[in-house]
Amino acid sequence: MKVKLGAIAFSFLTGHGYPFNIPMVSCKRAALQQHLFAPDGFQHVSDNDSLNSLSVTELKRLLSERGIDFRDCLEKRDLVQRLKTSQASNRPREPLMPVIGLSDHETSLIETFKRVSPSVANIKTTTVVQAQQGLRLRSLEVPQGTGSGFLWDEQGHVVTNYHVLSAGRRNGKLPSSVKVKLAGMADVLDADIVGFEPEKDIAVLKVRDRRNLPRPIDVGTSNDLQVGQSVLAIGNPFGLDDTLTTGIVSALGRDVDGIGGRPIHGCIQTDAAINPGNSGGPLLDSRGRLIGVNTAIFSPGGAGNVGVGFAIPVDTVRRVVNQIIVYGKVRRPSLGISIVDDRIVRNIGEQLGRPLEGCLVAEVTPNSPAIVAGIEATSMSSDGSIILGDLVTAVNGEPVRQAEDLISAIEEKDEGETVRLTVMRKCDPSKTRVIDVTLTTRDKLGVAASNNRSMRSASRPGSPMMMPWQ
Repeated sequence: MKVKLGAIAFSFLTGHGYPFNIPMVSCKRAALQQHLFAPDGFQHVSDNDSLNSLSVTELKRLLSERGIDFRDCLEKRDLVQRLKTSQASNRPREPLMPVIGLSDHETSLIETFKRVSPSVANIKTTTVVQAQQGLRLRSLEVPQGTGSGFLWDEQGHVVTNYHVLSAGRRNGKLPSSVKVKLAGMADVLDADIVGFEPEKDIAVLKVRDRRNLPRPIDVGTSNDLQVGQSVLAIGNPFGLDDTLTTGIVSALGRDVDGIGGRPIHGCIQTDAAINPGNSGGPLLDSRGRLIGVNTAIFSPGGAGNVGVGFAIPVDTVRRVVNQIIVYGKVRRPSLGISIVDDRIVRNIGEQLGRPLEGCLVAEVTPNSPAIVAGIEATSMSSDGSIILGDLVTAVNGEPVRQAEDLISAIEEKDEGETVRLTVMRKCDPSKTRVIDVTLTTRDKLGVAASNNRSMRSASRPGSPMMMPWQ
């Protein structure tokens, strides 16, 4: 099936074209969504079938709207179980003393900052060097770097950027000690490194003294962010702790060169002021929920902040952090494909005049399980038309409606495990296929995947089209 380049290609190449309309869904599914998202709708759901029919994103949104914590849920069934066993949060908000002359927006901003800032951390690292003193060498502990972070859970885990620990170097020496100062505590706490993932620029610490910790940050979702919505950044720019800046979501789906040597896909672009020292700090929505981790700025000629900052989306952060906490590292099973951004898939559906619920394959890595199984990627013909590739609609019979569903389904599996994919060849419902694929690891995909990413980055810098390799 061919689709003329037109508006679709323009969206691929420029990153604009917002907002996209969400495709229509079946009446039965729409009724279920309306029922579940009603104030008391969830409490009347007793069967798994109704909840299992929701996507991962919808489950997370439902949990978030009801104030139910889901940050530690590794798999979809964990989200379903959390919904079935938890009641909507009735946690009261701390009342603010009324201040004369402030607008409702200002009052809300002040309330959000006061609620969230105690869980934001100032992180300082030190390293040991050998200093010559006469004829002897003496070990001295010297400052290595500073950055921001935030309290993830009640067990004392703190999330930050990997480059905060490695002093901004790809294979930098890890610090000999890490100090964490939470804004809501008077004492500076010693912390241990639990694990890190350089490719996503994420690291997890754990403070040793977990007495009297402030309330952890609330976790939101990033799949449903909209360009133009308000955001807040809290951190320690230039060592100035507890600093709040505000802005908007300027763009979505940006690729940012990570310290691990590979692009971090799907990043959030914001004009909220982010400067050195903000790295690892939280990017929040207007309700104070975590939507990203501030990680980089665009600074031509080292000019400092120019209103173009980037944050790792919270959906990625949550998956990586949970795996580091549970396994000490990130397990990375892979099909060997990249997929088209959800927003672009919705736009293609509008061009076709029918919704596309699933993940459209953008590229297939050479020598990967996907290419062995015969999965077909999207391509462009010589006349400028886009030839649609396979649309993945289910994994082991579980519906896949968007990228988060596929990513979550694959990351639940182990290397060497075989998964059964349901795909629409060329996005044609009459050409549905079932394909078995044996998973490998992203590390084993090696140089071929890295070369493919480099070629894509050189040909379409900053393209929003691609999502993480699966």
